[in-house]
Amino acid sequence: MANVGAVVNSIRNIMRQDRGISGDAQRLEQLGWMLFLKILDDKDQELEMIKDNYLSVIPYRFRWCNWAANAEGITGDELLIFIDSTEESSKGLFASLRDLKDPTHPKRAAIVKEVFDGSNNFMKSGYEMRKVINKLNEIDFNNSEDKHIFGDIYESILQELRDAGNKGEYYTPRAVTQLMTQLTDPKLGEKILDPAAGTGGFLTAAIDHVRANYVQTVDDEHVLQKSITGWELKPVAYVLGLTNLILHEMDVPDYHYIDSLKKEYNGISRKDEVDVILANPPFGASIADGVETNFPAAFRCKESADLFVILMLQLLKANGRCAIVLPDGSITGEGVKARIRERLLTNVNLHTIVRLPQSTFFPATVSTNLLFFQKGTPTKEIWYYEHKLPAGQKSYSKTKAIQFEEFAPLIEWWSNRIETDQAWKVRVEDLKGLDLDIKNPFKKEEAIEFSKKELLEKLRCTHLKIIELLNELDR
Repeated sequence: MANVGAVVNSIRNIMRQDRGISGDAQRLEQLGWMLFLKILDDKDQELEMIKDNYLSVIPYRFRWCNWAANAEGITGDELLIFIDSTEESSKGLFASLRDLKDPTHPKRAAIVKEVFDGSNNFMKSGYEMRKVINKLNEIDFNNSEDKHIFGDIYESILQELRDAGNKGEYYTPRAVTQLMTQLTDPKLGEKILDPAAGTGGFLTAAIDHVRANYVQTVDDEHVLQKSITGWELKPVAYVLGLTNLILHEMDVPDYHYIDSLKKEYNGISRKDEVDVILANPPFGASIADGVETNFPAAFRCKESADLFVILMLQLLKANGRCAIVLPDGSITGEGVKARIRERLLTNVNLHTIVRLPQSTFFPATVSTNLLFFQKGTPTKEIWYYEHKLPAGQKSYSKTKAIQFEEFAPLIEWWSNRIETDQAWKVRVEDLKGLDLDIKNPFKKEEAIEFSKKELLEKLRCTHLKIIELLNELDR
């Protein structure tokens, strides 16, 4: 069994030596498509052993086992030509897989095509690429122990997306996805959707939950395989999410490289509706030009999270359940935001809002909320629950991330609701302007003590600001 952590660290260091890799985002994209091919090939080899006449959709010469598995295989310029060639007479791996079709397994072929439509080979040294390939070959994705360990390493790769440019929208802490899934309790046979799926964290949490609680037979597993759907627009996140689903034993993931906000709003019919939505829609993210015109005039805006809320309300079945992450900015404000809150309170029963500490989504420091609602009846009252930091901890960080075990009091409270210093109830008619940003009525304002040095620094900053304002007034 390989030391998977050491393998991933070695790959990271090798890629840093390649002049074609510029920064974490490109390294992750490069690693994404290579992992996808390796994992898909390991899965294909497993299926060949257990299914009669099974054939991979990957053409023979481009299967990982036929060009990458041999440590002494092609390397240098020959390897780069094999990967990158666009000559009609000798198309390389990328050009061939971007045109992939397979009438026998059209869905599986379409997945491969989507991956390579949105990916690039950034590496410029075929020798460094061979080193990466050989390192990946040390991991056996058909070995259950390797696969389990790699799941943890994979989580660390996903976390790196936070720091790779503007990638923070992809990552939701595993503890949060696990909590939201457990409290929403998706069941076998229910259709589960994440329309802003990123790297697949919510979907894999749902797969684990349904398997652990409801799957008992082979037929049950077949039902689960057809119940999970994800949509993702960003190419790196899409490839990593797809790979994540394959690692979670989804044979042909129903996972698509699309812009959810371009889905024809008025064309959503009953066959498109789902039982459960779990999502962390990107907020503050740019949207395609004119995409807001796809929505009813009263809800048109440029804020991606607000549009996602309206889309999810439309996609949810009657009595369907939803749990989403939203920043404070999405539950306050006038105009479109107020109209969205009104729709939220009249179309669904928004029964619970869990408030998280600012540092939960480190390095982002925005205050976030988990909203739980069920479609069908209007909201009459909302329960609020304020999650506290562990005793003695001032904030979450890269080394002190939120842990699922911290939610034990919340999980216990969930089925036996009483007001406490962390939980309170508000009637809808008592909401001023339907503002959902309700402070904890039991929380006393704590006196903040500063040292002499800190006070002097604050006074100095205030003094400078006063001078700046006076200068502006004199102009």
